[in-house]
Amino acid sequence: MSNLKLHTDPRLETKMANYPEFVQGKLLYLRELILKTASENSDTAELEETLKWGEPSFLTKNGSTIRMDWKKSTPNQYQLYFKCTSRLVETFRIVFGDFFNYENNRAIIFQLDQEVPEMEIKKCITAALTYHKVKNELTLGL
Repeated sequence: MSNLKLHTDPRLETKMANYPEFVQGKLLYLRELILKTASENSDTAELEETLKWGEPSFLTKNGSTIRMDWKKSTPNQYQLYFKCTSRLVETFRIVFGDFFNYENNRAIIFQLDQEVPEMEIKKCITAALTYHKVKNELTLGL
């Protein structure tokens, strides 16, 4: 494990606390997976938790931003977002195929009643956290 330096914007905690109870635990679990994956990755020395576009977001110097959110317009699902101009979601489709549900080239979609596949999601998170290091690899190190 690395000595991850974590910087948390206090607004993030407020945002997480204000999600409806039925989805709050799901988003907290995704957050936990992101933090755990970052701490296990020696290429991730610092991680910033903040809000971007009003959504919980995770930024690192050598990676691509990861965001997550639940929206009232799609109440039975929540999303893990990746930068749409990156090759991340495109590569997830190549590597994982129909294992995940995707939103175009920007998100993995989870249903509220779906169990999050930890091993596969951690691989996606790692690819995002190390994106600038792996972006020239065919499958981004997956």
